Amino acid sequence: MSDSEDAPPPFENPFDTARSAEERVYDTVLQTRQPKTAKDMANAADCDPKTARKYLEWFSKLGVVTEHDGEPPTYERNDRYFEWRRINELASKPAAELQSQVQSLIERIETYEQRYDADDPSEVDALAPPDDISTETAFAELTDWQTARSELQRHEQARRLQAGDSSPPVRQ
Repeated sequence: MSDSEDAPPPFENPFDTARSAEERVYDTVLQTRQPKTAKDMANAADCDPKTARKYLEWFSKLGVVTEHDGEPPTYERNDRYFEWRRINELASKPAAELQSQVQSLIERIETYEQRYDADDPSEVDALAPPDDISTETAFAELTDWQTARSELQRHEQARRLQAGDSSPPVRQ
C-alpha cells in the first residue's frame, strides 16, 4: 500500500466515501428547491455529469423529480411525490397509532388556537403577539402550528387511505 492509499478521505467529504453516486444525487435532489441542470446536480453530488443525468432521468421516470425541457434540461424535486410517499408511510402504521397521533396533533392545534385567539396561524401577526409571548416565541409557535396543521391533513389522508376512501381531503 502506498501512502496515498493510507491517507484519510479529504476533509471536505470525510463521511461520503461509502455513499454511491446514486445516493449522493438523490440527496442533492432532496435539497434542491429550484430547477437545476444535471451538471449543477453533479457538482453538488460530487459525481460525473453523465452519471447524474442517468440517475436524474431514472428519478424522473419514478416521479421523484420533474424534468423540464430545455437546452440543457433542468430537474427539480417533485414535492407531490414526497407528499404521496409520506401519506403512504403513515397509512402503513397501525390504525390505533395513527389515531393517537391525530389526537395529539388536534390538541396541539387547539392549544395554539386558544393561545393566539385565532383559527389559523396566518391570522396572527408574529410581530405583534400577545403581551406574554416574545416575537421569537411567536415565530417558532406559528411555524409549529402551521406544521401541525399540515401533518394533521396528511394523517387524515392516511386514515382515509387505510379505510379504502381515496377521495381527496376536504380543506379546512
